[in-house]
Amino acid sequence: MKKKSTIIMDGIPTHKSVSYPNVLKSIISLFMLVVVIATGCKKDDYKGEIKGDCPVVVATDPTDKAVDVVLNKVISATFNTTMAPSTINDKTFTIKQGATVITGKVAPTADSKIFTFTPDQPLLPFTTYTGTITTGATDTLRTAMVSDYVWSFTTIPQIAVSSAPVAGGISTGAGAFAQGSTVNVIATPNAGYTFTNWTDNGTAVSTSSSYQFSMAGNKTLVANFKLIPPSQFAVVLSSLPVAGGTTSGSGAYSGGTLVTVTAFPSAGYIFVNWTDNGAVASTSSSYQFNITGNRTLVANFKLIPASQFAVTLSSSPAAGGSTNGSGAYNAGTSVTVTATPHTGYNFVSWTDNGTIVSVTPSYQFTLNANKTLVANFALTPVGGVGIGPGAIDLGLAGNFTILTKSGISTTGITSITGDIGVSPAAATAITGFGLIMDANGQASHTPIVTGKVYASDYSAPTPSNMTTAVNDMQTAYTTANNLVVPAPIVDLFAGNISGKILPAGLYKWGTGVLITNQGVTLTGGANDTWVFQISQDLTVNNTAKITLIGGAQAKNVFWIVAGQATLGTGVDFSGIILSKTLISLNTGAKVTGKLLAQTAVTLNASTVTP
Repeated sequence: MKKKSTIIMDGIPTHKSVSYPNVLKSIISLFMLVVVIATGCKKDDYKGEIKGDCPVVVATDPTDKAVDVVLNKVISATFNTTMAPSTINDKTFTIKQGATVITGKVAPTADSKIFTFTPDQPLLPFTTYTGTITTGATDTLRTAMVSDYVWSFTTIPQIAVSSAPVAGGISTGAGAFAQGSTVNVIATPNAGYTFTNWTDNGTAVSTSSSYQFSMAGNKTLVANFKLIPPSQFAVVLSSLPVAGGTTSGSGAYSGGTLVTVTAFPSAGYIFVNWTDNGAVASTSSSYQFNITGNRTLVANFKLIPASQFAVTLSSSPAAGGSTNGSGAYNAGTSVTVTATPHTGYNFVSWTDNGTIVSVTPSYQFTLNANKTLVANFALTPVGGVGIGPGAIDLGLAGNFTILTKSGISTTGITSITGDIGVSPAAATAITGFGLIMDANGQASHTPIVTGKVYASDYSAPTPSNMTTAVNDMQTAYTTANNLVVPAPIVDLFAGNISGKILPAGLYKWGTGVLITNQGVTLTGGANDTWVFQISQDLTVNNTAKITLIGGAQAKNVFWIVAGQATLGTGVDFSGIILSKTLISLNTGAKVTGKLLAQTAVTLNASTVTP
């Protein structure tokens, strides 16, 4: 059937036939155009556009860049629209580890927008995987994604533990743990074995049977055990709770050996005590004992209450001594900690983060924050070598009890044992002594000096000897004042050492030093030395006493004073004073030592003996 139509051409009507097949072709072409517009997922300015959803991945599990993903994870992808299940398969939904494709099953879920990937084998620990959804995935309208969707994630790290030898003991604590989390592994020796250490790929990482660490990637740990020889005894250590802390000192020892075990609390815990079969063996974190049989010791720890502060104590070295006073205390509590040296050691100091806070074994303070203190000990010297910087070489100045450059004066009844002298000052600078010249003119004498008196204007060789002695005195001062070994204890007690007990060592102050009538005690052996570097004055108040204990000797104590050294009435002083300026002794002051001044020495009914 045909239909005629009229077309006007140049003003003349013309008839043309139109067939129905041509009309149908036009309709089909228009429909295809609409489909292309609807499925192209593109936006343009065409106002008659038919809009549809372009399929995209809106979520994944795990998410992009996720970490600590569990190893048996079922991976999923969520789309924004209903997808055609036949197009979501192992070709369009893949998981790779590097270039390796992970085999698994892709499946739809009850939600037509969500599809899962289940690996055939668990994922590897602490490994990065890449997921991809390709453009081969289409929705139910056969609309494809514009581009591939790619994301990645990292699995959780894992700890593997084992025992070597297997018969040596049991190792526990293996598993998967989040990065940065705190992990504890435990080694328990079997009968006849002792724990040696934990190793990671052959490298020793801990000697504590309870090993605590922060997770940082995969670890393969081996608990190493050792057979106990028939002639030895075992020390077996553990922590309670396991997270409370670590220990050191386990092993096999010959009978009679002095063994030291040490407990180290973890953050948030404090050490309580060592127990042996439930009985308290020690309250010191460093516990020393003579082994006569097998010992099974537990280091007990306690959580620090939120309302309290902790005092944590340790010994350095661990064998040096024990401590007492650790624990949790209320704010404002006055706490006293004590250090007790083991045989063969001397106490040196308490330090807080490396800073010396006390040089006395008993240290008292007010607690207003957590405090971590170390009791420092040093081996007791043998064979005539002492603790401290060593004696200062005085040269010829050491031949004098009193030596000055500008004069020596006395009033009252003074008594001096040993020689005295002045240079470059003349004998007239020595006043109050009633000097009597010797026949040879090289020295003089007086009833109040048990020894000789020398001056620069006496007969030869005295002037030359005196010049040498004074130069040696000045050299000794400079040498002593510049000492840096051993490391000096700086500005101790802000210069007020009254009532303190000071072990041998090198001390340095940028200020003056005060000793009130409380005095000061120096503790050490016969060969130990003390050098006190004082940038300003040394002031010793009336009736103060320098007490020497433990065999300490005055000849090994050196007071290096840049300013004046003033000893009050009735002072009982010990040591050699090397002063840049004046040394003054008030009424009744007594010195066991020497007075070596680069200006003058004044005495008032004083007693000086070397």
